[in-house]
Amino acid sequence: MALLAGFAAGGDNARMIPASLKRYAWLSIGAALATILLKGVAWWMTGSVGLLSDALESFVNLAGALMALAMLTVAAQPADANHAYGHGKAEYFSSGFEGLLILLAALAIGVTAVERLLHPQPLEQVGIGLAVSVGASLINLFAARVLMKAGKEHRSITLEADAHHLLTDVWTSVGVIAGVGAVALTGWLWLDPLLALLVAANIVWTGWRLLRRSADGLMDVALPPEQHAQVVAILDGYRAQGIEFHALRTRQSGARGFVDVHVLVPGAWSVQRGHELVERVEKEIRAALPYASVLTHLEPLEDPASLEDIGLDRSA
Repeated sequence: MALLAGFAAGGDNARMIPASLKRYAWLSIGAALATILLKGVAWWMTGSVGLLSDALESFVNLAGALMALAMLTVAAQPADANHAYGHGKAEYFSSGFEGLLILLAALAIGVTAVERLLHPQPLEQVGIGLAVSVGASLINLFAARVLMKAGKEHRSITLEADAHHLLTDVWTSVGVIAGVGAVALTGWLWLDPLLALLVAANIVWTGWRLLRRSADGLMDVALPPEQHAQVVAILDGYRAQGIEFHALRTRQSGARGFVDVHVLVPGAWSVQRGHELVERVEKEIRAALPYASVLTHLEPLEDPASLEDIGLDRSA
């Protein structure tokens, strides 16, 4: 119980020690193992292809949780000579891997569902099977809520992706349970494989979203618009002092963000005065975005060369 309480509370140490996020991956692994067992029993008792699809997705949950554990371990490593910007992007490999597994599971579910549509089979012990499946869904719901809270608090795409996947699993289970119940009430055996096909379609959508988000991160996607707007608002606050800015670039790298900007000041300023200004600018941006690394480049307003490096590649 103390362990579960620690997961739910998050803990102050997790904010200071990124490596502690691995405990949430262990929670996800435990939940996946428990749901695989329970849903497997439910499928074995009922023969429902819908419940089988639910159990197969739990194997995807387990694989994703194991990958999450590995990538969180890598992401927690400090910057080194070969990775000067840290290892935060490792988290995108986890969410991308999980997205791929989801697509493969959807394919397997679809094939099984089509086979059952062509060769319907009656369901057995529906009541007990559904009760077991409900228990598995409650486990996933608890784990998803804990992971989502931790993912948002620590800006971890790995934990958020795992949480979204578990929540999808919960809603999938709700649909499957409803389908199996409908078969028991109506006797229409085709409802079970039809629900399985809908589950597969939903899983495809989830997998695609994870793959796209992972690709965006690996391609140095910019910070979210609201965070970019915060940076612009801070910079605009200095224009009244005769200061200008350009070449503002932002990017997301796992839990960290990066902000680069060129600061233009009067050429008559001393180096010390310019340095003090950019220190204030960087401090304000870091206060607004605590997880961001801020880099400024000081330039004289009057020098035409200051306008030649606005683009990513400086003009000849």
